[in-house]
Amino acid sequence: MIDFANAAYVKLNERNPADAHADLAELLLPDERVLVAFRGIRDSVTFTTKRIVAVNVQGMTGKKKDYTSLPYSRVQAFSVETAGTFDRDTELELWFSGLGLVKLEFGAGVDVRGLSRLLAERCL
Repeated sequence: MIDFANAAYVKLNERNPADAHADLAELLLPDERVLVAFRGIRDSVTFTTKRIVAVNVQGMTGKKKDYTSLPYSRVQAFSVETAGTFDRDTELELWFSGLGLVKLEFGAGVDVRGLSRLLAERCL
């Protein structure tokens, strides 16, 4: 399990959903689609039609990976912080039943309001 309190999910930027689908193809259910995906330096977060999949790449070679599935059904609350004039980064905070707070930080230009709509559609 990824330690989200100390996770290196800093400054996630958008990535091609098709690339994320290819990376996660063996984990996805037959009727599950990738909606939007983000990548950090090595790690990634993907929002699908059923869950959020966080991938933590480990080790020097990056061959070892931790896949954490965060089902929308376990989200108790979420919060988005938009960019400001001087602080161009955005944030998404999710509170999961049994897990606690998961905080994701995004680089400039990521539409966190769109993520908020996506979460509202899946969680409410």
